[in-house]
Order: sequence, then structure tokens, then C-alpha cells
Amino acid sequence: WGTLHNNLKKINTAIFFSGRGSNMESLIKATKNQNFPASIPVVITNNKSAPGIQLAKNHFIPVEILDKNKFNRSEFESNSQKILLDYKIEMICLAGFMQILSKKFVYSWQNRIINIHPSYLPKNKGLYPQKQVIDEKASYTGCSVHFVNEKIDDGKIILQEKVKVMHNDNVQTLSDRILEKEHIIYPRALKKIALEILEIKN
Repeated sequence: WGTLHNNLKKINTAIFFSGRGSNMESLIKATKNQNFPASIPVVITNNKSAPGIQLAKNHFIPVEILDKNKFNRSEFESNSQKILLDYKIEMICLAGFMQILSKKFVYSWQNRIINIHPSYLPKNKGLYPQKQVIDEKASYTGCSVHFVNEKIDDGKIILQEKVKVMHNDNVQTLSDRILEKEHIIYPRALKKIALEILEIKN
């Protein structure tokens, strides 16, 4: 019985999102597997009209809305901290979260916040990486899951996947192919880090 019980330990994970929530959904679906080492008891958005809100509700996950028009960054962060505490959160995944987190917030969650970025980091950091890739006529790009630090798309890389750029690609076709890979590697990265946190706790 002891071993069975240990297998059920999960790392409580919150997701921060601002948009459609497709990466969020891939994480939610992964955590539905009872052997997956993380669970998602709450998601937080800074956009009251994010399509991802309905998506989370469809999965019966509570959604906390701290809309950017009502909450400035420090209010968003202090309110988030309360929510994270209430839900005993140990880890945060950013999934299309369009707000820079403060140094203070990032520091208080050091090595516990991860993000997915649609490029093969350290190439093409920042906004519109797919457009950067097309403009550069690069032969490949990809997606990367990395720890969040105080710099943009800069933290230690956890997992990456390459995506070949086709000669007839445009920003949309390339983005779509990268997104397919994102949906595969983000749950893998969450699993990897959740298992590492469980190891430390044991």
C-alpha cells in the first residue's frame, strides 16, 4: 500500500494565461492521467475576455480573473500570491501569458515558474518569433520550455523540439506546426520538473 500511496503524490500547479489557452489545455489533459505527477487546481488570467476561460471551465477547473484593466502589475501579483497560497500551489506554468512578471515575483518562485516559447531558444526571443524566423529565412526553428528568470525568454532550458521551416511557409503555417510540438513538449516538461520537485520533497 505504501508504494501505491506515494505514486499518487502530485505537485499542485497553477497556469497563468492571457489568450486561447491551447497550451493550457494540453497541460490540463496530461494531468488527467492519474499517474501524472502534477495537478492543476486553479488557473489565473489577466484578460477577462480570454477564450481560455471557457476552456478551463469545460474541464471544471476554477478560473481566477484579475483583468489587466482593473489590476496593475503589482496588484495582479499580490492577488495571485494569495490565490496561489490558498490552493497550496508549488509550481506555475505560463501558457500564452502576456505580461512580464516582476523580478520580485519571479525571485519568490525561483525554479518554480516555467514558460513555453515558440522558437528554438536562445534564437528568436521576444515577440513574434515566427515572423523573425520567416524574415531571417532560417532553415529551422522550434519551441522551448524554460525556467522563467527576470529576463525575457532567458532562463535555463528544460526541453526543446526543432521544427523545419518549409520554403513555402508563412507565419501562420509555421506557427501551427510549432504549436503542435508545443502541445507535446509542454506536458513532458511539466512532468519532468514535477518529478524533480517530488524527489527533493522525499
